[in-house]
Amino acid sequence: MRLRNWIAVVVGVVLLAAAGAIGFAVNRSALRAADDVHKADSRALAVNNATLVGQMQLLYAGDLGEFLAENSLHLGTGSAADRAALTAFAAKSPTFSYGALLIGLDGGVLTSSRTAGLPATGDPGWRPLLAALKSGQKAGFSSVMAVNGTYLQAVGVPVLVSGSPAAILIGLNNVPTTSLQQYTATLSSGAHLTAIADGAGTIGATSRKELLGSRIDPALQRAITGSDREFIEYTTAAGTRMIAVVVRGLPGGWSYARIQTKKSFDGAVHAKSQTLNLTLGAMLLIGVLSISVLGYRTQIQRRRADERFQALFQHAPDLVSVLDATGRIEYSSPSAAAVLGFDEGRLVGSSVFDIVHPDHREYMLEQFSVLIARRDAVLRLQCLVRSGDGDYRWFEFTASNQMHNPSLHGVVINARDISENRAFQERLAHEAQHDALTGLPNRRRMQDALGHSLREEPVAVLFVDLDGFKPVNDAHGHEAGDELLRQVAERLSACVRERDVVARVGGDEFVILMPGVSEPADTVAMSARIRHALDVPFVIDGHEVQVGASVGEHLAPGASDPDEALRAADHAMYTVKRSRQSYPQQRPGRHRAED
Repeated sequence: MRLRNWIAVVVGVVLLAAAGAIGFAVNRSALRAADDVHKADSRALAVNNATLVGQMQLLYAGDLGEFLAENSLHLGTGSAADRAALTAFAAKSPTFSYGALLIGLDGGVLTSSRTAGLPATGDPGWRPLLAALKSGQKAGFSSVMAVNGTYLQAVGVPVLVSGSPAAILIGLNNVPTTSLQQYTATLSSGAHLTAIADGAGTIGATSRKELLGSRIDPALQRAITGSDREFIEYTTAAGTRMIAVVVRGLPGGWSYARIQTKKSFDGAVHAKSQTLNLTLGAMLLIGVLSISVLGYRTQIQRRRADERFQALFQHAPDLVSVLDATGRIEYSSPSAAAVLGFDEGRLVGSSVFDIVHPDHREYMLEQFSVLIARRDAVLRLQCLVRSGDGDYRWFEFTASNQMHNPSLHGVVINARDISENRAFQERLAHEAQHDALTGLPNRRRMQDALGHSLREEPVAVLFVDLDGFKPVNDAHGHEAGDELLRQVAERLSACVRERDVVARVGGDEFVILMPGVSEPADTVAMSARIRHALDVPFVIDGHEVQVGASVGEHLAPGASDPDEALRAADHAMYTVKRSRQSYPQQRPGRHRAED
């Protein structure tokens, strides 16, 4: 009897030890998979945000390039004409409102829109900008520089004369007011800190505005400069363990960092995993002491293990699913109800491709086949997914091939709703190609449309310049002038055909493109409609004001040069303006450009 009991104890201990080992393995595998998915999501989000940051910085350089394309500079030391052009540019630019300047290739200031408040020429923050331009890059970006308590960043592009750099055009950003800082502020969260820092570790954009101009943690900065790891773990001076996902290589040697405590990054997954490990150990001890109820304890252990495994995903904000080799859903986390609006368990047994948008379904099937064919493969994809109410929303998927994993034996899918982020990116793209005041296409968008149309058909180009706009500005102020430009844009838009393009190309100048038009009578009729529409008085803040318009016409045959077509319409407009007796004056800048 005693031997039988010992045999039962030994058998029970062995069985419990085996069950415990399996439980630990399952827990460890699930934790590793969840960590992999979490890190992949964090990396993808960081790369996406860093890409937007880089695009925004390149847009800054694009504004300087447009200024050079529209202005002829003298490049003389203290040139009054250059100073006037720089001052006008800074006054109009939402990006470089702090100021603009021209410097020689030796770093000396030639002309500036400001008489004071410029960074010292010896400031080390200039080095990345000058080094980039010296190496032949099209744009350079400085580090953060402080002037009288104001944090600035400089963006520079070379001024070419006969194809060679003759000087450098610099635009100065007031760091707290830039669109980059405004975008970064939208990433504010109590769980993490977003910081965009220059090569020296000075923060130039952050989700916490009070940290602008300060330095990131020295331990983090040393890790950024000393290694190429994406995930950096470090300890603060106060002893707090931190983790940061870092994206390097932004213009000017800047870096993007998403920082949070290690505890918050690991979150509930690690906490519940540790709890599960402790529970399994306790159950082993209880099983040894209570061998008489071995069978019962074994069933309890398995049931509790399953419950805790499900609890890992019970409150996950993202949708987690496990698919078989055909794409059929074997497991769907309870978050499907909150994320997609489907009842809990309804998706299990159905094909994941049934809820993918028909336009994206074939591509997703191809990518799924690639994923299945590669062991340990991980893919990140975006597509439209149908929700429970029938609407389609953008989701980002991270798919991990875990078919070889005995604990999962499937493809683990982590899905996140990115509809708002996609909308934000599309809004950024729209703003980059449209005039902020009138909502019309800007010069860049107009030039793209003209080039595309001329490849296929002739285009009539009408260059419209307002007569009498400056007196309205002088008499009623710039706000009244802005309102007048908005009303002019509405009237011009009402004059054209559906396929025509109306663009504001600067100041009080507009361009109208009429694809497919090759007859002079059509442009004459359109010019007459424009002049008639703008001759009707405008009501601005209760005051009746009147302006006219000089319209230059040019019929550009198909396959002709877009720039030549615009210049021809521009010259035609000034010919008309000179012939009109009401407004005989010309803009000095334009007159010099024609000469």
